[in-house]
Amino acid sequence: MEWDHGPAGYRRGAAGAVDDGSPAAASDAGPGRPVAARVRVARFVVRTLRGEWHGIVVDPVRRLLRRGLSGLSLAFVAGFGVILFHAIAQRPTGATAVRILGGVTADLPLWLALLRTPVSLYVPALDLPVWAGITQLFLAFALAELVLGRARTLLVSYATTLAGTLTVRVMIALGPGWCGFGLPPRIGQVLDTGPSAAVVGLFTYLAVVRRAPVVFTLTGGSMVWESIAEPNLAGREHLIAVSAAIVLGLFHGRASKVRQLGTALLSGAVPLPRHPIGMTLPVPVSSGRTDPSAPGVGRVPLHESPVDDCREPC
Repeated sequence: MEWDHGPAGYRRGAAGAVDDGSPAAASDAGPGRPVAARVRVARFVVRTLRGEWHGIVVDPVRRLLRRGLSGLSLAFVAGFGVILFHAIAQRPTGATAVRILGGVTADLPLWLALLRTPVSLYVPALDLPVWAGITQLFLAFALAELVLGRARTLLVSYATTLAGTLTVRVMIALGPGWCGFGLPPRIGQVLDTGPSAAVVGLFTYLAVVRRAPVVFTLTGGSMVWESIAEPNLAGREHLIAVSAAIVLGLFHGRASKVRQLGTALLSGAVPLPRHPIGMTLPVPVSSGRTDPSAPGVGRVPLHESPVDDCREPC
């Protein structure tokens, strides 16, 4: 029920509340909704940050206390490997040996680049401070090994690094242009080493798997800012590593389902429901047939085909 006595008159709604149009009445009804929305947003933020703190800090620390230093074996190997290759590369002979073992460039044959890529993770980049990168390297491999395990940590680090290496080859093959995606051929001689792509990929993968928006924003945002502030080959490879890690993270935990689906499709074994012989199922009947028990629906045994009983051409 509602009546109106003009702009300044009284108005009654369906709920029975009287609104005289005054600012006091509007203030009593209005602020409730924004406050409730802000409370819901605050609760969502608190739940998200609490879950991220538990997934990124609390749970790995518990696993470290349970497993001991053996849970950080990959982190120690990666850190000592970078320090060792950095020390060897300080002499001319050692630098040549390091380049032969782990130096990767885009103009190398593909098989040789694939062979050197695992070793290139331990070869520090020439334009990056090695001691600052070791801290990030140790933290990334330690956190990933505690959360993901050794095998998955190695797989993600190698896949993200290899994704950047192969994509650079595609960019060089396209040549300059292509809306800034292509690269000139001279980039193929730039030395492409260092664990930075693996570190970025591991942090991004962990952020996606553990649903950690803060870690994801810091990792992805810093890589985007790096590619804008200093556009170079490393910045592009870092963005590619972030993209590859996101794709791998979205498929985390779904490998068994994808494998089962692929096996079923390749073998052609599609599970079908089986019914015992003689069981009857309701089937639609043509308009010319009538069934006194169920109008329009007949009961036909499975061993008999309803098509054989058609009086009209089917």
